Amino acid sequence: MPVPLFDTSGPLEPLRGELRAAIDRVLDSERYILGPEVRAFELEFAAYLGASHAVGVANGTDALTIALRAMGVGPGDEVIVPSFTFYASAEAIPPTGATAVFCDIDPETFCVTAETVRAVMTPRTRAVMAVHLFGNVAPIAEIEALGVPVLEDAAQAAGSLGPGGRPGALGTAATFSFYPSKNLGAFGDAGAITTNDEQIAERARALRFHGSRDKQTFEDIGYNSRLDELQAAVLRVQLPHLDGWADGRRAAAAHYAEAGLAELVSLPIATAGAKPAWHLYVVRSERADELEQALRAAGIEARSYYRRPTHRQPAMLTELDLPGTTEAARTNLALPISPVLSVEQVAEIVAAVRAVA
Repeated sequence: MPVPLFDTSGPLEPLRGELRAAIDRVLDSERYILGPEVRAFELEFAAYLGASHAVGVANGTDALTIALRAMGVGPGDEVIVPSFTFYASAEAIPPTGATAVFCDIDPETFCVTAETVRAVMTPRTRAVMAVHLFGNVAPIAEIEALGVPVLEDAAQAAGSLGPGGRPGALGTAATFSFYPSKNLGAFGDAGAITTNDEQIAERARALRFHGSRDKQTFEDIGYNSRLDELQAAVLRVQLPHLDGWADGRRAAAAHYAEAGLAELVSLPIATAGAKPAWHLYVVRSERADELEQALRAAGIEARSYYRRPTHRQPAMLTELDLPGTTEAARTNLALPISPVLSVEQVAEIVAAVRAVA
């Protein structure tokens, strides 16, 4: 049988009845925008993370822009961001009026480090966007020790654990995407901002609704960016299962190691003290493109990510020497991962890699 890169249906199969009931509950309520489901999910998600506040928004990209503005980022400021990440991480910065400043990563963990951040800091640095890429956990405390606020881009890290707690409650603020293929996925676009700072949370709530706190007085130029009731209801059904799914993802990663994959490619390395809930299981190989073609021919979905890093994209083209980024972009290949990936499927995937490597 074909092996998908993401299995979004398998984990949800036992929850179909609950999901239908949750959707029916919203339909019966006739409340669709910023109602009781959103309020309940915000409380439940914040409690799960260990954060004081969660603010539901329309998607993960809006979450980044709104969070930066709520943190006080604006024109004339610089925000440090890794180049090896999805384009939205950097794309969210210019709408604040600030400038994106690209930093390098550690190619073994795919995360920024205090050293790569320090290398590009200037007096205009107002914030660092630390991406928990592929579900790994960036070293937030070490970056915060540089004396600058940190915004966690935790879009890929729901369910992960760091040495200081869960992503989403480690920095000044954090953002999540609940895109359907994420570790905690909605049935469409959805996102959230989390923080322990009440002022940041309050400003984020106003910015998501056109810059208004009461729908009458508009204090700022904001956004129409609200998590809707249907998506919140769907997320509430899934949230209690997130830790179990995260354990399943970690188990799948262990199966890869036990099957001898490390003899063939370089496996992803968790950052110190982290237990990643791997959103993507990304290996490195000098023959990554050849492996991808062979796996696809065998019915196994594999995919390279960010072959052209953000600082080399036409809209943000800059001439920078980022060796870790260059290596990761050239050699990475994502293999199938999900909470329900079986030992048999892993054996099939490793056998296909072995036939090439």
